[in-house]
Amino acid sequence: MIALFNAPTVAATFILGAFVILWAERRQNHVRVTCVDDMTALDALKVGIAQAFALIPGTSRSGATIIGGMLFGLSRQVATEFTFYLAIPTLAIAGAYSLYKERALLSADDLGMWVVGMVFSFVSAFLCVRWLLRYISTHSFVPFAWYRIAFGGVVLVTWWFGLVNWVD
Repeated sequence: MIALFNAPTVAATFILGAFVILWAERRQNHVRVTCVDDMTALDALKVGIAQAFALIPGTSRSGATIIGGMLFGLSRQVATEFTFYLAIPTLAIAGAYSLYKERALLSADDLGMWVVGMVFSFVSAFLCVRWLLRYISTHSFVPFAWYRIAFGGVVLVTWWFGLVNWVD
């Protein structure tokens, strides 16, 4: 059996993913969808299939869905917005499951602290997502692709010379 979660494999997929990003940015994109409300069920299915590529080590879920959406005709902003919409149920279910697992630690005395934490988390997430959507609509992913190539190279070099133990 081939171990997928090792330094050379993850570094290689980081670098390969960077080339996919560079290709997606350089190709002639035919934008069909400029508003999330205009997406069809087939568009959503295609983006969901692209999201499955995140199962490959070194591939981010959001990166796979954004680049996949762009390749399937979504504008950069629509692909990014839809990616955030896809994350909502996943994060909500993971949060609910975590609360369920740690329910013995919950106390009514901590309710005020929970409310303040949730309000500030919501506000900071809202502001960050709003900024990111604005940024992505006017910038390409090319710098991120070059970062992935550099980071993949660093992982390969440090693994090859034994400078970092990437196993643990």
